[in-house]
Amino acid sequence: MQQSNNPPLISDAVKRYTLGVLVVVYTFNFIDRQILSILIEPIKNDLDVTDFGMGLLSGTAFAIFYATLGMPLALIADRWNRRNLIGISLAVWSGMTALSGLAMNFWHLAAARIGVGIGEAGCSPAAHSMLADLYPAKERATALGIYSLGIPFGVMFGLFAGGAIADLFGWRWAFFIVGVPGLVLAAIVFMTVKEPPRGLADGLAAGTQSEGHPSIMEVFRFLMQRRSFRHMVVGGGLTAFVGYGLITWVPTFFLRSHGMTLTEAGFWLGLVLGIPGGVGIVLGGWLSDQLGARDARWYLWMVAVALAVGVPVGAAAFLVESWWVSLLLLCLPVMLGNFYQGTTFAQTQGLAPVRMRAVAAAILLFILNFIGFVFGPPAVGVLSDLLASSFGSHALRYSLLCWGLVNLWAAFHYWRAGRWLPGDLESR
Repeated sequence: MQQSNNPPLISDAVKRYTLGVLVVVYTFNFIDRQILSILIEPIKNDLDVTDFGMGLLSGTAFAIFYATLGMPLALIADRWNRRNLIGISLAVWSGMTALSGLAMNFWHLAAARIGVGIGEAGCSPAAHSMLADLYPAKERATALGIYSLGIPFGVMFGLFAGGAIADLFGWRWAFFIVGVPGLVLAAIVFMTVKEPPRGLADGLAAGTQSEGHPSIMEVFRFLMQRRSFRHMVVGGGLTAFVGYGLITWVPTFFLRSHGMTLTEAGFWLGLVLGIPGGVGIVLGGWLSDQLGARDARWYLWMVAVALAVGVPVGAAAFLVESWWVSLLLLCLPVMLGNFYQGTTFAQTQGLAPVRMRAVAAAILLFILNFIGFVFGPPAVGVLSDLLASSFGSHALRYSLLCWGLVNLWAAFHYWRAGRWLPGDLESR
């Protein structure tokens, strides 16, 4: 009797296409999220806002709504079509980015940034859940690392475009020009991306992976019972605290301390934050899969080593007087500081049952963004304002220097998380 070889439910080509489109979506996510960082100086001067106020606009106004709404939207993602949720979210945040260019005062821009945060809250939990259903555990850190390339790509293109457009046409046009293409991309998502069956990569048949939909608190309690997750999420939050503070304020640092123009800062920092940052995300995910396959503790110990190594080099980058030496030194901590991305997302998906994955991703992102994005940028601004009487235009230099030291604390938590990870993965 002849046996037929049934084709896979989702082909490798479809998997790669889905991952590729999600990378582009996440790139737009970070372009729209981070473009404000290169526009801080002209917006501050035009709207008469303090450093603390700009920190609130670039971080808190966006992040509170982004982090908080991520969880209820993740509940929808665990129950509804994730592709549709991502497409709607993309259209909302792109439209609100374009509207940012119409702001006439602090409160107008704050309202637009809140709208961007609301839209972006629906993206990553749904995307993480889709990718966890497309890629098995042994490939998941790599896949989520590739997805996370949207972060450096978005930061790079946002700095490139934002700086050049602002110098040529003004900061308002920068928001218009980067916001509108996202509406076109939303249509592409709706028309070409397929929703994967839940549990596909874990070998679960449709309908067998779910015993009902758990609440946010049930998922939260489940994760917090895992000691590895508790330490991992604190370590990730502290790393995000450093990272968001850096990418928000380092363009302004080069304007104030090294006399760069917006176009120069956007170009050079786009390269530094984009290329080494992207290498760090992919390399971190790949190393995690390679080392973790032999000893699961190294999924997270690898991050601890990377963060600790990057601290002294990052401190030197803010102390040197030469702008090009500072840029070169920043490359290493930027790369190593992104090692945590892929494996932190992947281990969260690995610790959570299939029916909890979108909400688990949202809980992780809520904590990372609450610690990192809500507090990071405004806290850097506050410290800069406090140091201004002593250091003048160089106050931001010493504010950012202090920030990098927090990664030593983060490294400790990743080391502790690695100790507990093997047992927690087995007990899932």
